[in-house]
Amino acid sequence: MFASTAMPSVSTSAATPGSVIVDLAAESQQTLRALRHTPGAALGTCRYKVKKAEDFDRILQVFEAHNIRYFHYIGGNDSQDTAAKIDALAKERGYELRVVGVPKTIDNDLPLTDHCPGFGSVAKHIGVTIRETALDNAAMGQNDFVSILEVMGRNAGWLAASSVLAQRRDKGEDKAVKNTHYNNSAPHIVLLPEVAFNADNFIRRVEEVLKGNGHCFVVVSEGVQDATGNYLGADTSSTDSFGHAVLGGAGEYLRTLVESRFDGVKARSSKLGITQRAASHNASKTDVDEAELCGGAAVKAALEGESGKMVILTRSEKENYAVQTMLAPLDQIANGVKVFPEKWIGEDKMSIHPDFVRYALPLIQGEMQLPFDQGLPKYAQLSAIAVQRRLEKYVTA
Repeated sequence: MFASTAMPSVSTSAATPGSVIVDLAAESQQTLRALRHTPGAALGTCRYKVKKAEDFDRILQVFEAHNIRYFHYIGGNDSQDTAAKIDALAKERGYELRVVGVPKTIDNDLPLTDHCPGFGSVAKHIGVTIRETALDNAAMGQNDFVSILEVMGRNAGWLAASSVLAQRRDKGEDKAVKNTHYNNSAPHIVLLPEVAFNADNFIRRVEEVLKGNGHCFVVVSEGVQDATGNYLGADTSSTDSFGHAVLGGAGEYLRTLVESRFDGVKARSSKLGITQRAASHNASKTDVDEAELCGGAAVKAALEGESGKMVILTRSEKENYAVQTMLAPLDQIANGVKVFPEKWIGEDKMSIHPDFVRYALPLIQGEMQLPFDQGLPKYAQLSAIAVQRRLEKYVTA
C-alpha cells in the first residue's frame, strides 16, 4: 500500500495487524532510483484479508490520525477490491480521501487493462528458463524423456501461455502463421486453467511428441483442474488467508502420470517458484518502464481529484507498439478475473495461437542493466524509518 499526506511527503501503510507507517521522504534519491532494478515489493506485501468492518474502520482511523489524504493500493484483484471498499467508506463517512489503484500482478488477470505490470518480466524469465532448459535437455542426448515445468497462475493461464515465447522463430519469415507448434521447439505442450485436464488426451499428445522428437517439454499452470474441478495434485485440505486452495502439485502429478503410463520413459518435474517474481536479472525494461508509468499516472490522477479508479494500460492500434494510461472504475475491476482468451487457445487445447505471441512479444523487450558489486547484483533496501505511532496497536479479535 502507498499513502500520503501531501506530495512529495509520502509514507506507506498497510494499516493492518503488525504493520507500521514508514516515511519514504526520508529515503535517499539514490535508494529510490535503485528500486527500478530491485526485486521484491520494496513497500512490503499484505497477506491479511481485509474483510471485517472493524478492519476498514481501523484503516480510516489511521488515515485520519495521520491526515492521510491520498491512498494508492498497488496490487491485483483482492487489492483493488479493498481499495474500492476504502474509497466507498471514506465517502460514506465524509472523509476527504483520493483512492487510485495501481495494477500489479504477474498473473496478468486484471480486467479492463491491456496487460499488468509484472507480467512482461515474468514472461521473459519463463521464456529464458525454457530455452536454457531445452538446450540442457538436448545436450543430455536422451530419448523418451519428458520435462515438466510448473509455473504460477491460479485462475488464468497467461504465464503458462507466455512459455511459447521461447519457441524459436525466424525473423525473416513469420512461421507462426503457418505452424502453431513452431516446428518442434520447446515447449511442446502447454496446459492452462481455462481448459479442463483430460489425462488420456494429454498422454496421447505426449506420445506424439516423443515419436517425432525424442523428448517432450510440458509447461503446466499451477491452477489446472480436471473435469470435476479438482486441482491437479493440490493440497485440498489447506487454504491461504484469502480462502484459496494451496496449489503446487500439478507438475509432480503429471510426472507420476507419465511414468505410470509409459514403459521406459523418464519424466522430471520442476517449479520456478518465487524466482518467477524475483528474477530482476531477466526483467523486461518495457515492463519496468510501464510500472513506473502507472505509478506516476496514479499520483497525477489523485492530485487532480480522481478517486475510486485504477490506472489501466491501453495499447495503440498503430503498427509500432505503444501504450498510454487511462482510468477505470475500481468496482469494475475488484475481484474480477481476465482469463486467457479462448481464441488464443489452439485447437488441440494444449497449444497457443500465434496471435498471442504478437500480443505478448512487445512486453518482454529490453534488458535492465544491473549494477554489480563483488560479482553479485547490488540492490536497494529501504531504511523504512517508521513515523511516530498515534494510535494504540491494532489487535484483531
